[in-house]
Amino acid sequence: MSSNIKVSRICQNCNIEFVARTTVTKYCGPVCAKRAYKTRQRKKKVKSSYEETLKHKLQPYEVLAVKDFLTVREASSLLNISTRTTYRLIKEEILEAVNLSNRLIRIKRSSIDKLLTSI
Repeated sequence: MSSNIKVSRICQNCNIEFVARTTVTKYCGPVCAKRAYKTRQRKKKVKSSYEETLKHKLQPYEVLAVKDFLTVREASSLLNISTRTTYRLIKEEILEAVNLSNRLIRIKRSSIDKLLTSI
């Protein structure tokens, strides 16, 4: 059973008006359908790549939240400040730190929390 339905539609890919034989046709032909498919697949890949990148960016913060003692670089990334500013806070005794040896400074997590609550 075939029907002689002719519906005037606009292609969702190229925005050109065409005559469709069914009520569910979205594209003017197979070329536009393939291009739309490629675009959908590209968007899906970009979205998954973005989510994976975001996951890798947030992973260090999750690890730092668990640690009790942090390095200067880790504390800087946790506070979202430069390492130079962190050293300045340590020198001015705003941030408590322990110098274990030359170039081996550790900052207690509780002192960072105390600093953030005092602000």
